[in-house]
Amino acid sequence: MSMFCCVFPQEVTLALLDAATDKDSEVQEQVRKSVLTLGKQQPDRVLAICQDYLLNHPKLVVSHRVVILQTIELVVDCKIEEINSSRIKSIISLASDEMTRSKEVIPDWQQAASNILVAVGNKHINDIMEEILSKFQPGILPHFFVVQTLANLSDSNVYGMVPFLNAILGTMLPMLSMAKQDNMKWVFSSALCHFSDSILEYLANLDKAPDPTVRKDTFSSEIGAAFDILFNNWLQSRESKLRLTVAEAVGSMCHLMASDKLEEQIPKLIPAIVSLYKKNSEHYIISKSLCQVLDASVDMGSRVLETQLDSVLFVLHQQVSAPVDYNNPPTVKNHNEVLRCFSLLAKSFPDRLVIFVLQKLENSNERSRMGCLAVLRHLINSATSTMEGKKLLILASIRQPMADHSNKVKKCVVQVISAMAHHGYLELEGGELLVRFIVQHCALPDTYQPDQKATDPEEVTNESLRAMCDNTLHLLTTTVGQLADVLWPKLLYYLTPSQYNNATTPLCKSLIVLGNKKKTNQEPSFNIDFTEEGRRNINRAGVNAAFPFSSRGHGAPSLSLLQILSVNIHPKTEALWEKEIPPLLSKLEESTAESLDKKHWEGKLLKLLSKTLTTIDDDKWVCQLAAEATRYLSTYNNALEEKSFLYQCIGVTLQQCFNNEMVKKQLQEVLLTARHSDAVEREGVAMGVGLCANSHLEGTLAKLHEFGKSDAFKKSPSIFNLLKDRNEVEVEKVKSTLILCYGHVALNAPPEKILNRIDQDILCCISKHFNTKVLGIKVETKDLTMKLSLIQSVGLIAKAISKCVKNRAYTFSRKLELMTVILDFIKAEPADSLKTPVRHLVMTTCANLIPLDPVLSENETFDLLKVCVNSVFSLPPEIHTPEKTKEEEIIDPKQRTALYKDTLAALQELLGSVLAKDPTPDGLQSVFKHIEPWLSSRQDHERERAVTATAHILAYYLDNLTVKNMVSFHNLGALLGRLSPRCSDPHPAVRTAAVDCIYTLLYIQLRYEGFSLDYKDTAVDDLLTLKGTLENPDHTVLYKTCSDITKVMSKRLPQQQLTTLLFMLFEGLVDSQTNCCRASTVILNTLLKNRGGGLQELVPEMLEVLHVRLQSITEEQVRVAVGQTVLILASQHLQAVVNTLVNQPLPYDSWTSEMWMALGADPVVACQIIEMVIEKLAILAPYVDKKESMMRGGTTKVATNQPLAMTCGLKELLLNGHSQESAVSLFPRLFSCLTVRVGVSVGLSAPKDNNTKHTASVHVAGDGTLHRNSVIILVAADALRILLARAQSDEVMKRLDEDKAWDSIREPNTHITGITLLARAMARHAGPRLPAIVECLCPSLNNIYESQRITVTAFFSELLNHHVVTELMLIDVLMNNMMERISDPCCTVRMLAVRGLGNIAVGSPEKVNKYAKELLAAMSSGMEEKDDPGKLITLEAMSGLSKVLLYLDQKNVHLLVVYIFMKIKPFLESENNAIRCASIHLMGNLSKFGSGEPVFKDQIHNVLVSLLLHLVDPNPQVVRACKYAMRECAPMVGSEQITAMFQNHLHEDKSLHYGEFINDLTKYLIQDFPGMLNFYHISVIQFFKSYWPEVRAGAAMFIGFLLGNLQEEHLSHLNMGTITKGLVMLLQDPDPFVRVKAAEAMGHFH
Repeated sequence: MSMFCCVFPQEVTLALLDAATDKDSEVQEQVRKSVLTLGKQQPDRVLAICQDYLLNHPKLVVSHRVVILQTIELVVDCKIEEINSSRIKSIISLASDEMTRSKEVIPDWQQAASNILVAVGNKHINDIMEEILSKFQPGILPHFFVVQTLANLSDSNVYGMVPFLNAILGTMLPMLSMAKQDNMKWVFSSALCHFSDSILEYLANLDKAPDPTVRKDTFSSEIGAAFDILFNNWLQSRESKLRLTVAEAVGSMCHLMASDKLEEQIPKLIPAIVSLYKKNSEHYIISKSLCQVLDASVDMGSRVLETQLDSVLFVLHQQVSAPVDYNNPPTVKNHNEVLRCFSLLAKSFPDRLVIFVLQKLENSNERSRMGCLAVLRHLINSATSTMEGKKLLILASIRQPMADHSNKVKKCVVQVISAMAHHGYLELEGGELLVRFIVQHCALPDTYQPDQKATDPEEVTNESLRAMCDNTLHLLTTTVGQLADVLWPKLLYYLTPSQYNNATTPLCKSLIVLGNKKKTNQEPSFNIDFTEEGRRNINRAGVNAAFPFSSRGHGAPSLSLLQILSVNIHPKTEALWEKEIPPLLSKLEESTAESLDKKHWEGKLLKLLSKTLTTIDDDKWVCQLAAEATRYLSTYNNALEEKSFLYQCIGVTLQQCFNNEMVKKQLQEVLLTARHSDAVEREGVAMGVGLCANSHLEGTLAKLHEFGKSDAFKKSPSIFNLLKDRNEVEVEKVKSTLILCYGHVALNAPPEKILNRIDQDILCCISKHFNTKVLGIKVETKDLTMKLSLIQSVGLIAKAISKCVKNRAYTFSRKLELMTVILDFIKAEPADSLKTPVRHLVMTTCANLIPLDPVLSENETFDLLKVCVNSVFSLPPEIHTPEKTKEEEIIDPKQRTALYKDTLAALQELLGSVLAKDPTPDGLQSVFKHIEPWLSSRQDHERERAVTATAHILAYYLDNLTVKNMVSFHNLGALLGRLSPRCSDPHPAVRTAAVDCIYTLLYIQLRYEGFSLDYKDTAVDDLLTLKGTLENPDHTVLYKTCSDITKVMSKRLPQQQLTTLLFMLFEGLVDSQTNCCRASTVILNTLLKNRGGGLQELVPEMLEVLHVRLQSITEEQVRVAVGQTVLILASQHLQAVVNTLVNQPLPYDSWTSEMWMALGADPVVACQIIEMVIEKLAILAPYVDKKESMMRGGTTKVATNQPLAMTCGLKELLLNGHSQESAVSLFPRLFSCLTVRVGVSVGLSAPKDNNTKHTASVHVAGDGTLHRNSVIILVAADALRILLARAQSDEVMKRLDEDKAWDSIREPNTHITGITLLARAMARHAGPRLPAIVECLCPSLNNIYESQRITVTAFFSELLNHHVVTELMLIDVLMNNMMERISDPCCTVRMLAVRGLGNIAVGSPEKVNKYAKELLAAMSSGMEEKDDPGKLITLEAMSGLSKVLLYLDQKNVHLLVVYIFMKIKPFLESENNAIRCASIHLMGNLSKFGSGEPVFKDQIHNVLVSLLLHLVDPNPQVVRACKYAMRECAPMVGSEQITAMFQNHLHEDKSLHYGEFINDLTKYLIQDFPGMLNFYHISVIQFFKSYWPEVRAGAAMFIGFLLGNLQEEHLSHLNMGTITKGLVMLLQDPDPFVRVKAAEAMGHFH
C-alpha cells in the first residue's frame, strides 16, 4: 500500500461524503459508487471515516445521515468477510446507536441503521444479538426499530435466529402488556408473525438446520401466551393497519399453538377474524389468516370447527362473490385464498359445503351466482373424489343459473360445464341440457354493430360468450372421448330450428369431426334413421350453401356435413354428392363474399338439387321433400333472401314431382302463406312458381287463375284463417305477386306452348289485377309495388315473345299503350335521387319491346329518348347521399351501387334498340343529340355516363352497319371535334371511352369509304394500344397520346371536314374541364403541323379567335400550348412575332414570357438573341447607386432595366428544350456572362416601373411574384441553372442540387459558398470547358464592381482545389491572379486569394514547392493580418498552411518550425471553434518538420495535456483535429507505448472510450516520463477552470486515473494538496457532469 493511500483518502472520502446529497441524482449516484469503490479497496479505512463523519456531525440532516448509513450497509454487505472483528463491533455499536438515538420513530434514518445490523447479522449473528439484546431488556419497552430489526433478522437468517427465539419470546411476552402505542403493538405483532414463519420454515427443513432437536412444542407456551394478548386485546384496535398485522400474526401463530389451546380458541378466533372483513377494505390478509386458521384446525382434526361452519361459509361466500380486478393483484390473491378455504373445508365437511353452495346458487343475485359457480368449478376440479357422489345433485342444481339472463353468470356456467364434461357429468341423465345450453349460446347474436364499442370494460359481450361456447363445443368434441355418443346424433337436431341459425358453423364442424370418426371406424351408431329430419337437413343445408358467408360462414360446413350424411339421407345420393360437392367446396374456398357471383352460384346449387332428385328417382320422396320445404318456409320469415332461394328450391322440386294434385296443393300453400308485402319474397314466390311452370304450365296457370278469384282479394276479416284483416294496400301487394308470377310463367314456360296464351291467359289476368285503363279498366293505383311488378312482368313477357317469334311474324298490339304507361312511371320519379328500380326496369322493358312490331314513330322515339336520357344522366353520383326525410329511409350502399349499375346498363340497351331501327348517320345523330350537351358537363359522373353511352351506341352502329351506296359520313368532323378532347378528361373512365369512340368513328368512316368488313387499318388499330397509356394520370403522357390520336385522325379525315373540326376544337379551349382545354390545343397543333399548309386564308381568323380565347384562359399550360399554336402559325412570319416582344415593359405578362420561350424552339433565332444579350450585358451598367431618401444618408444599389429585361428574356428562352443546340455552342461565353451577372445581382433592388412608380416585380416560373430584394439574383441564378441543364451538365446539376448550392448562391451571406460549390462541380464534371470559361472570366478580376471581383476570385480559388487545372495548363494563370488579389482593396477578395493559394496543396501538390516562397510569405502575412474582422484571413492562412505543409520540402520550412509553432500556440484555447480546430490541425502538420529536434519535442510536451483534454471538446471537428495532430506528433513524444496508443486508438471516424484511453495513457506517462509528472499534473489542474465543462470533467478524469495508477515511489512528484483542493472545488461545479467526474476521480484514491 502506497504512502499516499495511507495519508490522503480521508480528505477525499470526506469531500465525497460532503457531496453525498448533491441536488443532481447522477452526482449522488456517482458519489455513492466512488465511496463504495474506496470501501471495497479499504473497507476498514472507509468505514472508519464514515463512522467518524457521523460522530463529528451530530447535527447532520437526516437525509444526509441516511445516505452515509446506506453506504456503510453496501460496504458491509459486499465485504463482510474482509472486515475485522473490531470494526464489525464498532459498526454494530454505531448502527445501534444511530437506530436508537432518537426515541421518536424516524423511519428513513432508523431503517437505514437497522439494515446495517441485518446485513452484519447474516455473518455475525452472535455479535448482533449481544448488541440488540442489550437494548431488549426485561421490563423495559424496547425501541420500535430494535423489534423491527429482530423481525427482519429472523427473515434473513432463519437458522441463525431461531435458536435465540425462545429466549427472545420469553423476554418479549411481558413487554406486550407494556405496549400502549399502536406503532409498538404493530411492530410486536409483525415480529411475532415473522418469528412464527421462521420457526415453521426451520421445522420444515430440520435436515438442514444446525439443531435438529428443535420441536414445535418448544415454542407453544410462549406463542400461546402471546396469542392471548394479541387476540384478546390488540385485535380490537381501531387502527386498521394494526388489526390486519395482528390478524396475520394470529394466523401464522396458530400452527405453533398447542392443539388443546387452539381447539379452545377456535370458537372465538374464527368469528373474530371473520368480523374483520367489515372493518377493513383490504381483505387478502384476512383471508390468508382465516385460511391458516382453517388449515391448522383441519390438520389437528378439530371437533369444534363444525360449530363455526355456517358463519365461515357465509362470509366466504360473500368474499368469493366479490368482483376480481385482475389488474389489482391483492383482489386476485384474496379470491385464490378464499377458494383454498373452500378446498380445506371440503376435506372435512363435503356434504354441508356442497349443499350450501347449491342453495346459494338459487339466489338470483349476479355476484352471488358467479361466486358459487367459481367455487363449484374449483371443487369439481380439485376435490374429484369428494364430489363423485354428488354429481346428480349438482346436475340438477346447475339448471337454475343456466336460466340466468346475465352474460357474466352464463360465462361462469360455461366454465363449470367444461369442468363437468371432463369429470363425467355430461353422460349422466340431464347432461343433454348442458349441451343444449352450449349450443344455444353458440347461436348468440352480436351485442354491438361493427362500429360500436363496449362502454363497460367488465362487460361480457355476446361475441365473447359465443366464442367461448364455440371453443367449449370444439373441446368437448375433440378432447372428451366419452362424449361422442352424447353428442352424436343429438347435435344434428339443433341444425334445423331457426333459433340455432348462428350456431350452424360450430355445430357442423363438430358433427363433421364426430361423423368422420364414426364413419372411418365403421361404428354402428353412425347410421341414423331420420328420414324426415334428413329432408329438413337437405333444405337447411341448401339454403345455407346459397348464402355461404352468412352466419359466420355456414355454407362450406353445411355442404361438408351433407356429404357425410349422404347415406343417412338417401342411399342413392352418396356417389353423386361425393362427385358434386367437393368442387363446390373448392369454389367457396377460393372465393369471398364480394367475389362470388351470387346468381351463378345459386344456379349451381339448383342444378345440384335437380340432379339429386333425378338420381333419387322416387316421386313419393320428392313430394315429401316439397311438402317439407313448404312447411319449412316460415322459419325464414326473418331472412327473406334465404326464403326467396327456398321458393326457387320448391319450384325445382315441383318440376320433378309428377303428382299434379300435390303440385297444386303446394302452389296453393306457397301463395297463401307468402308475405306479399315484401319485395324479396314476392320475387322469390314468382320465380318458384315460374320454375314450376316449366313442367306444369296448365296446372300453374289454373292455380294462378283460381287464386286470383279467391277470397285473398276480398277485404274480408278472414280467409281460411290464414289471411286476416287485409286492407287495400295488402290486396295490391298480393296482386303484385300474381302479376309477377305471370311474367315468370311466361319466361319459364316451354316456348312452343306460351305464345298462344299471352293475350288470353296472361295479359288478360294482368289487366284484371292491375286495373289500368290501357288494358280496358280505369287506373287508380299509385302503389309502387304494382308498378314494379307490371314493368317486370311486361319485360319478361316481351323476352318470352322475342324467344318465340324469331322465325315468324307477330304483332304485339298493346306495345305502344304499355310503353306509354311505363314511361309515365319514369316521369313521375324524382330527378335528384335514385331510390327505386323503376328507371332501369322501364328502360329494360322498353328495350325488349322496341324490336317487336309495330315500329315507333319519330316523335315517339324522340320523347322516349329525351325522357330516359335526361332522367338517367341528371342523377347525382353514386356516392352522393341525399338528405333523409321523415318518411324515407336511406338506401343501403350496396343496393345503391347495384341500382346505378343496372340503370345505366338499361339505358345503353335502350339506345342500342332505338339505333337498331335506323342505323344511318341521321339515325345516329338523332340519338347523339340527346347525349351531346352532357359531354361537356362540369360533373365527372355526367360526362362519364355521356361518353360511355356514346361509345356504346357507336360500337353498336359499327357492328350493325351495312353500306349499300357510296354515301358521306357527314357528321364525322363534328363528332370528332366533340369527342377527341375528352381523351384527356380528368376522369379516367371518360378518357378510355373517348378513345373507343374515335376508334369506332374512324372505322365507320372507312366503311363509308368502301372498305370491306374485314379490312384492318394499322394506324386506327394502334389507337386501342394507346388506351393503356391513358390510364397514366401524367399530363405529358396524356397529351402525347392525344397527339398520336390526332395524327391518325388527320390521315383519315376528309378535307371538307377539317374546318368544322378545327372550329369545334377552338370551342374546346374553354371547355369546363381544363384537361380537355389542353387536349384541344394538342389536337389543334398536331392538325396544323400536318395539314395547315392549305389553310392560309384562315390564318387571320384563327389568330383572332386564339387571341380572344387567350385572354380568358387562366390555366398556365393551356396558355403555353396556345403560344405554341401561334408559333406554328408564325413560323413563316418570324419577324412579326419577334417585333411583338421588343421593349415590352417589366414585369413581363404571361403572354410575353410564353413568346420568349417559344422563340427558343428555333436554333438560329436563339443563337442570334443569345449573342446580342452577351454583348449588351458586358457593356451595360448592371446597377446604379441611388440615395435611399432625402432624410437618410446612404445609397441603395438598384438594378438597371435593360440588363434585367434581357436576363429575364434569356431565362425564358432557355426554358425551351429546343434551345439546347444554341446553349451548347455558346456555352463558355454564356456561362461566364451569367456567372458574372449572378455575382453582380446579389443584393440588388428591383428598378421602379416608370409608369406606376412602383417597384417592378419580375415573374419567375414556379416561384410566383418574388420580393424586390431577391428577384434580381433569382432571375440570373435561374438562367444559369437552366443553361447548365440545356448544356446537359447533368452531373454538375446533380451535385449542385445535392449541395443546395442554388440556395447559397442567392443569399448575400452564403454567396461565396454557392460560387465555390459551382466551381467545384464544374471542375469535377465539366473540366474540358474550363479553359474557355477561365479566359472569359479573367477580365472581370479587374472590374470596377467589387461584387464581380469577389465572385470570380471565389470561382478561381475553388478551381485551384482540383488537379484538372494543372492538366489543362491553367495553374500559372490562376496562381498569378491569386497573387495579384492578395493586395486587393477588398478584404473578402484577399481572404479568397489566401484560400486559393492554400488550395494548390489539394489540387496540385506537386506544384507546392515551385511556389514555396510565395506561399509561405502569403500565409505568414495572412496570420498577421490587421484588417481582418472575424479573423477570417487568419483562419484561412492557418488552414492553407496546414495543407501546404504536407507537401513542402524540409529545406523550405526547417528554420520556420518553432516560429510558426509559437505563433499558433495562443490559438489552441481560442473560443472560436474554427480557429481552435485549424490551429490544432496545423500543429499536427508541423510535426514532421520537427522530427529529431529536442526543442520541438519540448513544445509537443508543452501542449500534450491541452490536446488530450480537447479530445472531449464539445466541438466534434476540434476532436477530429486533436486525434489527427496527436497521431502525427506521436513519434516525437518519445515513448513507443504512447506512440502505439495514439496510432491505434485516435482515428477520426472511430469512437473513443475516453476513460479507458486516459487510464491506459497515465500508466505509460508514469512509466516513461516520471520526471514530468509534476509538470503534467500542474498543467491538468490549470484546466480545472476551463471555459468548457467537458474539458473540466476530462481534467478531473485525467487526475483521477493519474492518481489511481501512481506508485509510491512517484508520489513525491505531485502536489496532493493542490489536487485534492481542485477536486473538492470541482465537486461543487455548477455543471452536474463535472461533479460526477470529480466524484468518480475521487473514487480512484485507493
